[in-house]
Amino acid sequence: MELKLRRKARINSTLRYTMLTVIGLLMIYPLIWLIGASFKTNAEMFSSPSFWPKEPTIQGYIDGWKTSTPYTFGKFFMNSLLIIIPKVIGTAISCTLVAYGFARFDFPGKKFWFATVIATLLLPNVVTRIPQYLLFRDIGWLDSFLPLWVPSALAGDAFFVFMVIQFLRAIPRDMEEAARVDGANTFQTLIFIVVPMLMPALISVCLFQFMWTMNDFLGPLIYISSVENYPISLALKLSIDTTEAFAWNQILAMSVLALAPSLLVFFAAQKYFIEGISSGGVKG
Repeated sequence: MELKLRRKARINSTLRYTMLTVIGLLMIYPLIWLIGASFKTNAEMFSSPSFWPKEPTIQGYIDGWKTSTPYTFGKFFMNSLLIIIPKVIGTAISCTLVAYGFARFDFPGKKFWFATVIATLLLPNVVTRIPQYLLFRDIGWLDSFLPLWVPSALAGDAFFVFMVIQFLRAIPRDMEEAARVDGANTFQTLIFIVVPMLMPALISVCLFQFMWTMNDFLGPLIYISSVENYPISLALKLSIDTTEAFAWNQILAMSVLALAPSLLVFFAAQKYFIEGISSGGVKG
């Protein structure tokens, strides 16, 4: 009887992992094809559905890196980093401060302001595009990175604030109370006690912000007009010229390079990302 149960469990496990492997390959095939097609010529790209190139070439990477502008693709990579790094740091700091205030302190109008945060979370971004554009235009911030930095530095991303609040609610207050008994003030308690425990959630916040900013097209398109300030998302659009035939091997090659940072960061922080997401959904 026990032998039959083990055999049944082994068969079920084999079927389960086989199904997961097949589904996983189907989901990841477009990415695999993208990488393989970036080493093809334009002629081979449309003549063969296989992801493996018959005659691999890196000419698409060489020509794509040069771009059709006075700048190389490295310039656009640097612009993306100049947008992403301050935005990620500003998001982590501001969201931590705001979430800590909501989760640990009572103040007049707390419920109203928290409801306002949730309301902005439910508000579509498209609704606020025109008012934000008019505001930044009047301030004189157009064609700069400031409209992309400042809202995040002021906890403008309500989703991240809510995410950190939920994570804080799952953390017991015992260590914070012990630190206060030992003479630590609010700021010291936040820096030395709360932030280390928040690290999985903060890594998740930074990872989300990194990937969303890396893939953001509409934001830079609205606020940035100079080619020298274009991030990767807008630089890829420059490769598509409506008056000529598309050099798809160059576009796909640069798309692979644009995806590489997000993939590397995700896999490097995958453990903390999963921990932050799973713990944030548990209310203590």
